Amino acid sequence: MTEKLEIKINKQSLNISENNSLSIQFSLDGFSFCINDKDTNKTKHFSNYTFEDTLKSPEKLLEKIQAIFEEDKLLQKDFKSIQVIHENYLSSLVPDAYFETSILRNYLDVTVKTLKNDFIAFDYIEKIAAKNVYIPYININNYLFQSFGEFEYKHHQTVLIERIIQKKDMNKVMYVNVAKNHFDIIVTENQELLFVNSFSFNTKEDFMYYVLFTAEQLELDTEQFLLKFCGLISEADEIYKITYKYIRNIGFIHSKNPFALELKEPQHTNYTLLG
Repeated sequence: MTEKLEIKINKQSLNISENNSLSIQFSLDGFSFCINDKDTNKTKHFSNYTFEDTLKSPEKLLEKIQAIFEEDKLLQKDFKSIQVIHENYLSSLVPDAYFETSILRNYLDVTVKTLKNDFIAFDYIEKIAAKNVYIPYININNYLFQSFGEFEYKHHQTVLIERIIQKKDMNKVMYVNVAKNHFDIIVTENQELLFVNSFSFNTKEDFMYYVLFTAEQLELDTEQFLLKFCGLISEADEIYKITYKYIRNIGFIHSKNPFALELKEPQHTNYTLLG
């Protein structure tokens, strides 16, 4: 079963504009996309498909995405450009000083189980002089290439870092991006990256353990530092409530995209895709 949330504005302009760009994000938990006007840089449309159960493999994800493309007429249009975000937890951040293209697999083998035929890619994050090495869902890339031709793609953690590092936080801030069974922690200070990692969790206690462990390692005072959430979390969620129990200052990232105000979901929910 797939649940769909859809928000549209100015449907006529979607049909006639030759300067629409398409941004896509997908994971084993869902698929979402937005259509933007490249002339005005404004979002015109957003759709989100949430899968009832986490899919077991990239092959199952491809089946879901193919079905969505076949039924959603907006995805059958021509676009000026395509941007794709791979959301998974098969990545490792490597400083430029230690990076070599000949040993990409070595960077992942410490924390990720890789297969011999896995395709390994990397994103250059110029602001922090580092590469994000990861395994994209190459079968999805191949399908999108057949549908649209050339496109750009990045890992979701790359996009998060690029967005967050622009924020002018003078003090240390912990950003937590929550997915269904995983979450990212990014800690910055004065536009410098201090920490980034991702964790899996099954219970709110698992979640809290990793947050507090990270805070302890970075010597963050739970009475003082600020934690900001984005992703699949609300004030009603148990992980929000337990976080507030242990950390004094918590809140949410607010999207700078005016279109986020049109959504039925909180602004921070689709931060990676909408910004």
